[in-house]
Amino acid sequence: MRSFFFLFLLSISGTTRIGFAQPANPPGPGNKAEPRTQPNYDPPSAQMPDDATLKRISEETQELRRAIGKLKQRKIPDDVLVEVEVYLKGAENIVRFSEWYAAASGKWALTTLDQGLARAKQAEGGQPVWANITGKWVVRAYRSSVDGSIQPYAVLLPQDYHLKKDWRLDVVLHGRDSSLTEAKFIATHTGDAPRNLGYVQLEVYGRGNNAYRWAGEADVFEAIQHGAGPFNPNRVVLRGFSMGGAGTWHIGLHHPDRFCVLGPGAGFTTTRGYVGNLPKQLPDYVEKCLHIYDAVDYSENAFNVPVVAYSGEKDPQKKAATNIENALSDFKEPLRFTHLIAPGLEHQMPKEWQEKAETGYRQYADAGRSSAERVRFVTYTPKYGRCDWTQIDALRTTYERAVVDGTRKGNLFDLTTKNVRRIRLAFDPQKDTPLQVTIDSQRIETKDINPGNVSFVQLEWANDKWVLLDSPQKLNQRLAEKPEKSAGLQGPIDDAFTSKFVVIKPNRKGFLAATDDFASAAADQFARVWDKYFRGTLPVQPAAASNTFKGQNLVLFGDPQSNPLIAEILTKLPIKWTNEKLVMNGVEYDSKTHIPVMVYPNPADSGHYIVLNSGHTFRETDLKGTNALLYPRLGDWAVIKPTPTSNDPSAYEVVAAGLFDENWQFVNR
Repeated sequence: MRSFFFLFLLSISGTTRIGFAQPANPPGPGNKAEPRTQPNYDPPSAQMPDDATLKRISEETQELRRAIGKLKQRKIPDDVLVEVEVYLKGAENIVRFSEWYAAASGKWALTTLDQGLARAKQAEGGQPVWANITGKWVVRAYRSSVDGSIQPYAVLLPQDYHLKKDWRLDVVLHGRDSSLTEAKFIATHTGDAPRNLGYVQLEVYGRGNNAYRWAGEADVFEAIQHGAGPFNPNRVVLRGFSMGGAGTWHIGLHHPDRFCVLGPGAGFTTTRGYVGNLPKQLPDYVEKCLHIYDAVDYSENAFNVPVVAYSGEKDPQKKAATNIENALSDFKEPLRFTHLIAPGLEHQMPKEWQEKAETGYRQYADAGRSSAERVRFVTYTPKYGRCDWTQIDALRTTYERAVVDGTRKGNLFDLTTKNVRRIRLAFDPQKDTPLQVTIDSQRIETKDINPGNVSFVQLEWANDKWVLLDSPQKLNQRLAEKPEKSAGLQGPIDDAFTSKFVVIKPNRKGFLAATDDFASAAADQFARVWDKYFRGTLPVQPAAASNTFKGQNLVLFGDPQSNPLIAEILTKLPIKWTNEKLVMNGVEYDSKTHIPVMVYPNPADSGHYIVLNSGHTFRETDLKGTNALLYPRLGDWAVIKPTPTSNDPSAYEVVAAGLFDENWQFVNR
């Protein structure tokens, strides 16, 4: 290893970079040094435990089931019960998926069961007595609001946790582990905390290996909400290495106001240039959707949160940080950006470099995040539109770069925007400062607003000027009658599976047997993939009136004849679909051979989606590969032609696809 006299500081646009001399043209997207193949992410071959171990696993699984059954009979609260059931889920999954990926797998299953039986005994009093254990790892769990599944996480409370409430919280994202199971996660989160641990540490399961995308991203925030306990919300550190680094880059730069510092190690920050053999030009509706998760597009949000990045000098994944640095090379605003580069190291972060990174984290975490006087925020979708006191609710054109740059002094706001259609500004109703808003050099009349009655104002771009919206209720009513793309309701199809949803399968014969077969196969494939790769049971319910399912996204498989809910809402969708023809985007297709796939605001439940005939639009092969492949394939809508095979009865070819405009209408061909 090289000696430390090679260390240098390089300041560019207010960025502090710590590391070693780099090539003049470091590898980046499009450069020849980019890898053109991807590592093999297949799990290891199964290493089945011996018969005696399998017999013991079976016996203890039955014993834990009986113990949980008794707890249910005693009506133990669900939030306590799930923290016992998570152990049963871990033991059952490793068996039913045959996930014996390591020699220790049998031991992990038994450890999980032993801990579950002990937890069941503790739960008899109806209280989570384990929640306040200090000085050692404690496995926790919650019931997800997305699909109702039980998801694990682990918490490490310092030994002196109860002596104060102003704790720093470190949210740690694990790296990719092809042998990861719930049982391994549970069994490996044991042991004591370092004696002088100066923070609460929370490690999320993230639903496995999805780089904290889609429901995996929701898992991060649900785990924080459920299990962090008393902590200072201004002292939250987000960090991780490898896949955890990729997750830190994208979650941290999409939500910069949620953290006091980001600590990404390695990972990836872009799809193009990381995924090997990606075509030079994907379909337009796919290219645009790459802006959803490509962290490099959100690089400028480092203005709002400090970054202490880490890379091994010889690690190909050093490009994750290099991509961000290159994107910021012409950025003129001051940044708090440190890149630690370990000389001679490849894809690893040894203890000495963890300690150096911790020194960097502490620099910002000790002081904590303060209220921002200035916000400079970039987004490409209103799904990621919040930063401190500003919330971009809608864009003029989704998937194009939008910027809000503004200051707030007391209740005096001065902003400039780009590609923003609707924005919300939060102010302090307790302050004596009168409310005053200037946006894009236009002074907004606010004299009729009583700061004592409301805590935010909404502005909308209409008829080439900004107007003040006087009533959130009126806006909601307008959007219910004529939907627009806005925060939480902007698509694409895959977005419907990041919040609560329910699946309704066909319950009668449809237009054609082949269509029925495809709808059933597609729903079954979604259930199987969700179960294995997102570690949850697909929330399937029998058909009923649409108002039965209010408050969640409605995912419908079948056609208007086989699924009564499709028939119920069809006249309010921008398509025509009979047993003779399908009309989408002004084009007529034979409904005997073509099926519509789409996401659209639910006409019967404002603020939620309707999805037709689709789960996630990426496939199982993508989930088995690099996580950078988990991007949308169909946009908001598609016409597909089923091409079933014996190996894949849900296979299809895309005949047409695209994105709806800002009013959820087809864009003229």
